[in-house]
Amino acid sequence: MTTGQTRHPARQMRADARHNRERVLQAARAVFAEDGANASLNKIAQRAEVGAGTLYRHFPTLQDLLVAIIGSDVDALCASGEALLGDPSPGEALSTWLRLVALHATAMRGLVATQMLSRPADGARTALAACHDAIRSTGAALLARAQHYGAAPAKADISDLLTLVNAAAWASEQAPADESLLERLLALITSSLKSPAALEG
Repeated sequence: MTTGQTRHPARQMRADARHNRERVLQAARAVFAEDGANASLNKIAQRAEVGAGTLYRHFPTLQDLLVAIIGSDVDALCASGEALLGDPSPGEALSTWLRLVALHATAMRGLVATQMLSRPADGARTALAACHDAIRSTGAALLARAQHYGAAPAKADISDLLTLVNAAAWASEQAPADESLLERLLALITSSLKSPAALEG
């Protein structure tokens, strides 16, 4: 045995697996950017020049693949929210973070928003659900702080706010010619938080 590949077949296989995984992720980013919610796992496999079995071995579902791509973005979004907990203006901190959520949700032609708006069946746990839970937890802390200081309606619910923000992101991606649509929709959402009587019915 004279080659490293012959001496260390397991190591070579691991390297090949990592290489294939990266090829799939690169292809997925391109296909998601083109097709959004209509992205096909088979098309991603073809773009990556790997077999469907290889793709499914690394990412059994579309959600698993999506999480692999947006996981670092979710971490950054939550870190931004945690930093905003120290902002001297709790209401503005919440509004700022909701805008970051909306921008995150427009990724890949609104695919993120589409997935976040989907509610898993009772008892179902997915990797994407874990991302949603992390975002919801961060938002709940910001909302609770704003409510404590009277900067948000007492009955405002973070799940409702996130649904509105994701819906606004999705709507803006369906009307790409209207470049200011997202900002207008966000203004409507955040303005309701500034009214003491809002959402109190």
